[in-house]
Amino acid sequence: MIKEFDRIILIKDLLGTNFVKGDIGTVVLIYEGGKGYEVEFFAADGTTLAVETVQSNGLISSKGVKKVLHIDDLAA
Repeated sequence: MIKEFDRIILIKDLLGTNFVKGDIGTVVLIYEGGKGYEVEFFAADGTTLAVETVQSNGLISSKGVKKVLHIDDLAA
């Protein structure tokens, strides 16, 4: 079960935003027992990029995921 302040991973692109499958965020609010979540997305330096609503079928918990975090685009 995903709780407030848990880290999550998007499992599909978040339409209408720049956030895509694989992006990581932090749950800041839970709707209707887990039907949806408010998720805060951060830049690598800790700056908040946005807070977006994500349906429960659009994310998974990051618990148990043993992957190195990676930045795809380092455009100057």
